[in-house]
Amino acid sequence: MAKDTNSASPLDRLYARIEAARGSDPDKSYTAKLFQRGRAKIAQKLGEEAVEAVIELVRDDKKALIGESADLLYHLMVGWAAAGIRPDEVWAELDRREGISGLAEKAARKPG
Repeated sequence: MAKDTNSASPLDRLYARIEAARGSDPDKSYTAKLFQRGRAKIAQKLGEEAVEAVIELVRDDKKALIGESADLLYHLMVGWAAAGIRPDEVWAELDRREGISGLAEKAARKPG
């Protein structure tokens, strides 16, 4: 069942646009170009955006950090789409972790 885009979160709407652009012309769509170039390029761009966000956080430049955060979220979602991960799967994982101490959750992931 399709979600009402008016009630969808901005991230859900972004993901829908990313999926819609998947088969677009790579000469006209940056998203299509990323998909065409493959997961390694998507991962590279995600890493670059993460580093740029870290730099702006350290610089304490709120406006720049907001922009870099948007870039980072976009590239993360392109990565999710390339890996076949839907946002609702990530939201479910966040819901599962809600109310669990971050330290306890992290300890539970460590191998025996």
